[in-house]
Amino acid sequence: MKPTKQRTSTTHQQTPSLKLGEFARTVIWEQYRAVTGQEKKVIADKHPKHLHNMRVATRRLRTALQVFERAIVLPKAATAKRIGSLAKILGRLRDLDVQIADLQERYRPALPSTEQRSLDDVIDKLQKERRVAFADVEDALTRSRHQHLKVDYEAWIDKPRYTSLAAQALQPLLPDLLSPLLSTLLLHPGWLVGMEEADVESDRLHDLRKACKHVRYQAEFFVPFYGEAFQEWIEDVKTIQAKLGTMHDSQVLQELLTRHLPKHTTLPTLQATVEQTQAEAMSDWESVRQRYLEPAFRQHLHQMLLEPLTSSIPTDTKHSA
Repeated sequence: MKPTKQRTSTTHQQTPSLKLGEFARTVIWEQYRAVTGQEKKVIADKHPKHLHNMRVATRRLRTALQVFERAIVLPKAATAKRIGSLAKILGRLRDLDVQIADLQERYRPALPSTEQRSLDDVIDKLQKERRVAFADVEDALTRSRHQHLKVDYEAWIDKPRYTSLAAQALQPLLPDLLSPLLSTLLLHPGWLVGMEEADVESDRLHDLRKACKHVRYQAEFFVPFYGEAFQEWIEDVKTIQAKLGTMHDSQVLQELLTRHLPKHTTLPTLQATVEQTQAEAMSDWESVRQRYLEPAFRQHLHQMLLEPLTSSIPTDTKHSA
């Protein structure tokens, strides 16, 4: 769907005149375009990267709606809840893509032929599950409900509705916008999970991974307003997210094997490789989690958010997945 009016540029100047509502509209428009720009490619199903890009875009859009919810008034079809429902459907398909790719590309080549044959049976079963999940995605992107969502977003972008808070200058509000999510991250119980508890507390670590992702998406909206230390912290969160993701994916893989392999089937080479992957991903977990528990480091992060840049620089809302 093409916009009916000229859109606000995705480049702003960080000036005292930049309003919260203006910036919110720019970020939301950028994320919405990223979602809809992948639709046809996802339905064509030629390459898994398009699904990945769309899933990330829906998550970023949902985060943007949550960040700016006090400043904007959205139509019912365009709410964060609706976007979250779409992200969930995309996520089921994307998770299968990740597991199939890991089995085929990361693990299978290093296995003996007997284990490869057993793994091929699992891959075949996952491919069948993927066909069902893809049908759900295709249905979600072509049904009338999704079209209504797009119509409402287009209407809001053309004539956005705001609350009175939207007229406030953005820069003084930056710490207030960012601090709550930082507090949520720092208070997450996942930081209390030591390596010896990682297997038992896998759900808690997975939830911490999701919290890291949410914080990172939000922080990336505001990169142009902060300095180098802020960008380094985002990269740190991204690294933690990736390592916890590797750990989680390997645990899900073990669950898939248990579900799909015949009883009493063992794949010792694969099991050893999976355990090595987990060990490598979590090799520095103790030092990472202790750093995030240190009062001085936590104080540094809070102080960093209180000190946005004062110079005029461009804002670009595009970021990597």
